Amino acid sequence: MHTDARLTIAGREYGSRLLVGTGKYKDFNETRAAIDASGAEIVTVAIRRVNIGQDAGAPSLLDYLPPSEFTYLPNTAGCYSADDAVRTLRLARELLDGHKLVKLEVLGDPHTLYPNVLETLRAAETLVKDGFDVMVYTSDDPIIAKQLEAIGCCAIMPLASLIGSGMGILNPWNLQLIIEQSTVPVIVDAGVGTASDAAIAMELGCHGVLMNTAIAAARDPVLMASAMKKGVEAGREAFLAGRMPRKLYSASPSSPTTGMIA
Repeated sequence: MHTDARLTIAGREYGSRLLVGTGKYKDFNETRAAIDASGAEIVTVAIRRVNIGQDAGAPSLLDYLPPSEFTYLPNTAGCYSADDAVRTLRLARELLDGHKLVKLEVLGDPHTLYPNVLETLRAAETLVKDGFDVMVYTSDDPIIAKQLEAIGCCAIMPLASLIGSGMGILNPWNLQLIIEQSTVPVIVDAGVGTASDAAIAMELGCHGVLMNTAIAAARDPVLMASAMKKGVEAGREAFLAGRMPRKLYSASPSSPTTGMIA
């Protein structure tokens, strides 16, 4: 039986290859139930939208998802400049007692939420120099992905399709190019809509999948979280197993004809 290596990010190993966001749920109880069903060990937190201590008088996510149980991944959702993103993650480091692992995203358009790769590159350079372990959301451009890795980002996170669209993987060929050239984990981020999308990402050779809306906006978020866990696991196993070659048709039957009983 094949034994799969664990996902390693910034020197730390994780058993789950599914990373899950903490926004858009009806309340923190549902958030916790969905995270548990997903099996995720890394949870993303939008510092500008989720309370982790910024508002001392409001319920805090930290009470429902203790950092002793989960690895927090503060992100810069809602930031449209490198300066904003850097400022936000420095605040997160203070709120989480020196936490270094972060997710960088710098958006270029409030309508599509497509990344601004120039500002992303600028912010990544500053954050890496400042001692952060940067997981970075980007377009599916292999050249930009290579530049972000060269800067020192510890994981490259290309979109499958637009954030919140649920359209799935629209350009598998670019994802494969990014995977083939990368020496750090490649984690699909944005656009996953259902479990089959997660499975396809893993079958392509991605090291993990990050999602939020696909779970939180489902009719039953907890059940969808469970489905996503299975999709990621099935896709990873299929990638490791190695699929049969695609053929227009088979010249030989699936059942052997030699040695048949007359």
